[in-house]
Amino acid sequence: MSWKETAEPVLTRMPNVARPTGHVPFRRKLGWTGGVLVLYFFLTNVFLYGLGAGSQDAFGAFRTILAGGQGTILQLGIGPIVTASIVLQLLGGADLLGLDTSNPRDQVLYQGLQKLLVVVMVVLTGLPMVFASGFLPADPQVAQSLGIGLVGVKWLMFIQIFIGGLLILFMDEVISKWGVGSGIGLFIVAGISQSLIGGFFGVGGITGQDGFFAAWYDILVGNTQVQPLTAEGIQTLLLGEGQIIALITTVLIFAVVVYAESVRVEIPLSHARVKGARGRFPVKLIYASVLPMILVRALQANIQFLGRILNAQWQNMPAWLGVYQTGQGGAQPVAGLFYYFAPIYAPADWMWWAGTTTAEPWQIMLRIGVDLTFMVVGGAVFAIFWVETTGMGPEATAQQIQNSGMQIPGFRKSPGVIEKVLERYIPQVTVIGGALVGVLAVLANMLGTIGQVSGTGLLLTVSITYKLYEEIAEEQLMEMHPMMRQMFGD
Repeated sequence: MSWKETAEPVLTRMPNVARPTGHVPFRRKLGWTGGVLVLYFFLTNVFLYGLGAGSQDAFGAFRTILAGGQGTILQLGIGPIVTASIVLQLLGGADLLGLDTSNPRDQVLYQGLQKLLVVVMVVLTGLPMVFASGFLPADPQVAQSLGIGLVGVKWLMFIQIFIGGLLILFMDEVISKWGVGSGIGLFIVAGISQSLIGGFFGVGGITGQDGFFAAWYDILVGNTQVQPLTAEGIQTLLLGEGQIIALITTVLIFAVVVYAESVRVEIPLSHARVKGARGRFPVKLIYASVLPMILVRALQANIQFLGRILNAQWQNMPAWLGVYQTGQGGAQPVAGLFYYFAPIYAPADWMWWAGTTTAEPWQIMLRIGVDLTFMVVGGAVFAIFWVETTGMGPEATAQQIQNSGMQIPGFRKSPGVIEKVLERYIPQVTVIGGALVGVLAVLANMLGTIGQVSGTGLLLTVSITYKLYEEIAEEQLMEMHPMMRQMFGD
């Protein structure tokens, strides 16, 4: 008996959101999307009952990418979903699952296995956050009033986190089936857009730092004293309160991503039966989109999360493994293996001549090299896995073109022939695009962005928003011309 036959009774009974039986009108899709987005913002402001003072964000600088809210019921954000996807893609890439996603039965098993893994990841991530010291301390007053002790309060917080992890899973599924776009992408865009607006227009706030426009108002009226002709003044304008470099990086990322989305190789197509009906199949430079980059950063986030747990629980952790200092956002690695595995978050992490870091130049260069290698190689590998598991590979795409009645002019009408033509472009473009996104993410992090949303987060936001715009345009086209639905599938 194979593992599929053994696990089928459990995987097929996993709770799920029912698919629509017919076409969902565009307005209804927008309504579901907007409703889930409002619910997401509401849940990110529902704080854990029993949480004490002095909590630290276990995800640290990865919070903008993994969404959710620190100390709220959505403490885990999309972390468990992304981690489960990493595990499934690695298992699928190694062909250990034996699942054919084109088979309806295997597709149900795959979706059930993904949900089961998400539940497991919610438990494996939530328990250390609650019970490891320093992350989510319990409130002694709540423990005394309820009479259940600090351990009881911690279990109460874990139950809330567990419920939040399940809620965000089903919210993502609702948007995927009934809304527009992807729930994961929408949550990332929502969180980063909120930070961007605060970075431009915020005044003071929790961090006490003004936004870009408020900071420049203070500089122009003289509330902030800056000597522009001195080295210190130039540094203040470029990297400090002036945030000129961050503004340039933010605008540049927008421009580069929009340009990269428009760069494509177009394969001509013609209809086999309708004479004169022609089209093109675009193979974009960022063919796999930037979503695989979430998987790479989530893998780094899990490595750093493991390091912080070991530092909190292992009093005599070897120095070669990691040396931590407590600063803003909790304990941060300053030496050892976990330091070199930590991504570059901001200009202060590598500009040693500005006195913002105590690390030696060779240590910083090694850290940048590791981060760049991790992002380039990881971006390319996960892009390949993403293309194969989402039906965007040459074989699946060739079958889709064949089923639509189209063919490549000058070639025999056969899926095998179309696949051979697509193999000239898709694998190479997938690797190049994944590596390019990795390089852009590292460079954007090194230069900094408005709102401290991280270069990767801004990259994801621009690309996801661009694809969301394309999907909305396609939905509107189908609403105006119902016959298009029959061509592309209802």
